[in-house]
Amino acid sequence: MIDIFHIVDDIVKPTVAKEPADGATMSNGVTMFRLPRSEMWAVLVLVVAAAACGAGATDHQRPPDWDAMRRRMVDEQLKARDVRNPRVVAAMLDVPRHLFVPERLRAEAYEDGPLPIGHSQTISQPYIVGFMSQALEVGPDHRVLEVGTGSGYQAAILSRLAREVYTIEIVAPLADRARDTLNALGYANVRVRTGNGYLGWAEHAPYDRIMVTAAPDEVPPALVAQLKVGGLMAIPVGTVSQELRILRRTATGTETLTTLPVRFVPMTNKPKGS
Repeated sequence: MIDIFHIVDDIVKPTVAKEPADGATMSNGVTMFRLPRSEMWAVLVLVVAAAACGAGATDHQRPPDWDAMRRRMVDEQLKARDVRNPRVVAAMLDVPRHLFVPERLRAEAYEDGPLPIGHSQTISQPYIVGFMSQALEVGPDHRVLEVGTGSGYQAAILSRLAREVYTIEIVAPLADRARDTLNALGYANVRVRTGNGYLGWAEHAPYDRIMVTAAPDEVPPALVAQLKVGGLMAIPVGTVSQELRILRRTATGTETLTTLPVRFVPMTNKPKGS
């Protein structure tokens, strides 16, 4: 065991053959005072604590490397699984996800899970955003409808893939905040509207692609009607148990291309009689 008092002694006592008494003056004119060991220990503790606090303050002031966090998210959560479409990967690398979540949660923005954004809503897990974006095979000339704007993050991803994006949010404060965020970040090809997602946005139909980010108990007929024949829809369906369906519209209805077990917030305000 190290004797800390001996270390302190070695640091503070003068390099002369015989140590002068307290208050004695050395030949170089310096007056030496010797502290009791208990006081030396207190001084040493204070010095070490101050150094630690200084290092901690420096670390605290260092800004997060958001670009590195985004690259790690893409490498570990998307590419390591099955999301490798180059356009989707580029969009996920480009869009600053941390600016779409509450400030107190920004350090968690690139972790592998959803996050609350207020009003009992969430921003989806990065993998789900990437999976749905890839599954829809969005082209640069496509017009896309998104139902469930939420934070606006998914709309921002879609804006990097499509010609124009129309997105509907039933919770007015979320729609307003998403609109402000998207406008501030320059996503000029996204239009946000407060409204009932069950009804779609008929004025701009038909759509090449439709993405739904809240779960109805069944596929809303209005959304099918607003999808082009041959167009694709990504939609979670179910109540207690849910599955994400990738659908293609046919001349007679829809066909299911693939499914994935998921858990989304429920879609609300289903019209009566639907």
